[in-house]
Amino acid sequence: MMFRSTLLLFALSAVTFAADPISGDAVYAKRCANCHDRAGERVPPKAALKNLTSTRILRALDFGVMINVAYPMTRAERDAVATYLGRSGPEPGPLATAFCKDRNIKLNDSSKFNWNGWSPTSDNARYVPTDVAGISLSQLGKLKLKWAFAFDGDINAFAQPTVLDGHVFVGSAGGVIHALRADSGCLEWTFQANGPVRAAIAAAPLNGKHALIFSDLTGWVYSLEAETGKLIWKKRVEDHEASRLTAAALIHNGVAYIPAASWEETRSLNPDYQCCTFRGSITALRIADGSQVWKTYMIPEPPKQTGKNKAGTPQFGPSGAGIWSTPTLDAKRNRLYITTGDNYSTPATNTSDAIVALDIPTGKVLWTKQTTPNDSYNSTCSNKEKISCPEEDGPDHDYGSSAIFAHTSAGRDLVIAGQKSGVVYAVDPEKNGEIVWQARVGKGGTIGGVQWGMSSDGQLVYAAVSDARFTQTPTARILDAKEGGGLTALRIADGSKAWFAAPAPCAPNAKNCAPAQSAAITAIPGAVFSGSVDGHLRAFSTEEGKVLWDINTIREYTAVNGVKGKGGSLDGPGPVIVNGMLFVNSGYSRYGGVPGNMLLAFSAR
Repeated sequence: MMFRSTLLLFALSAVTFAADPISGDAVYAKRCANCHDRAGERVPPKAALKNLTSTRILRALDFGVMINVAYPMTRAERDAVATYLGRSGPEPGPLATAFCKDRNIKLNDSSKFNWNGWSPTSDNARYVPTDVAGISLSQLGKLKLKWAFAFDGDINAFAQPTVLDGHVFVGSAGGVIHALRADSGCLEWTFQANGPVRAAIAAAPLNGKHALIFSDLTGWVYSLEAETGKLIWKKRVEDHEASRLTAAALIHNGVAYIPAASWEETRSLNPDYQCCTFRGSITALRIADGSQVWKTYMIPEPPKQTGKNKAGTPQFGPSGAGIWSTPTLDAKRNRLYITTGDNYSTPATNTSDAIVALDIPTGKVLWTKQTTPNDSYNSTCSNKEKISCPEEDGPDHDYGSSAIFAHTSAGRDLVIAGQKSGVVYAVDPEKNGEIVWQARVGKGGTIGGVQWGMSSDGQLVYAAVSDARFTQTPTARILDAKEGGGLTALRIADGSKAWFAAPAPCAPNAKNCAPAQSAAITAIPGAVFSGSVDGHLRAFSTEEGKVLWDINTIREYTAVNGVKGKGGSLDGPGPVIVNGMLFVNSGYSRYGGVPGNMLLAFSAR
């Protein structure tokens, strides 16, 4: 079992971090020159890269057009090659015309029109009652685009917005935090983080104002003053260079609970990489100053060398069990429930692919319910050579979505979680996670099953699935336009199926299309909203699963901030609905979908 640890660094940190300075010239020669020294129509030459800022190049490597090439590269290598190629200096800021005339932000703590963090409630049900949503079932047909905001220079839009009393706070792939007016999309302030920001922002009152807590994809956690965008504090909660903080913090009683995952499993694509040493964790930080209350690793001891890979490189384990999603609060029992990912290397542990209960005051693990044992997997397992693939070889059935804390009509509490295996589990928090029911809602797979989030209205739990598949062509691996998707409604009491909505087919000749429904979903009374890799956002009837509203977000937009913008695939975060408006990001291309850089705001008024 996993217990509290006070280690400040991995004992094997020397394995992960190079002792000598990294040469950007050498990284370019090894990773980049083969393409950019022989540039073609779609590949800019080295001379063109020299005209870009190093910030823009690093953005492309972190979560832009070059992310697939950069997977095996460490953060230090990315920094080195970006500095070597690019010119110094910041990126140009937003146009002056993008800013509001009145940039004064005042937040009313008594306002009910808030969507704060991953879910509007700490049970992570992603459900909004009518008086807060401001959109009724009868108004769905009136939903029209009110404004569109483009994330300048980005090709992915993946950070779910937070809406507080008429103000929108949202991160970006470029690491910029934007404060916007909800009614118009004009800018109030911006802040530049160290890396891409995928996590939703969570807010809390602080000293008469409000702190915005969020993390980036390089391991940093920040606190900003909501009213001004001023930095209050920042702290790196994970020293591992492959740390990836994707989840919104849960805030409770003056403490922010920060989950940590990583993309170290992709580092294994480099046969010289000593895989793997990252351990998933959750860190409790005081909102006032960022000081640590406790830290709990999902693997208790630092990994040890277990052997060598097929290239002769030392290998380490156990590793992995990252936490990709926001913790779920059980205030009655004073617990947090988290879900974990797979192991990256041998040996497998009993805390991977699991639902875990933590004691809030201490961080102590109270119980663990593993649903897929022996799931050690990294990116080389999908290659023919399997150079660093652990002996367990998958099946890579992480939990990527938060658990939902639910109550049955009979008064029983349940913790409900959807897995990449395509199975939804309900466990009993009073009986150490004993499985009450389980229901299959999809086929499952490495990018299958429930990906980023379910929703519940208290009677039914709604689970959309990805189940995307790929087709190999002579030149590339592309999404299968006929595989994936589907939305299932399950009765909370027993897991029985209430209805199933089949996926909508891709339009003829659509590029980079799949019917996969990977994105998190959101419910209001009478309707549940689900985005698809095909770029459509659809509202389904909670009574029978019939499509009530459908909008295709893949098109060019005239953005309110004067930036060229285009919508794309919907994946990752789900729609945010509050005070008569619906906000959704469009453009997530990591798994072969259509790129885009838009935040879209719809209104029925």
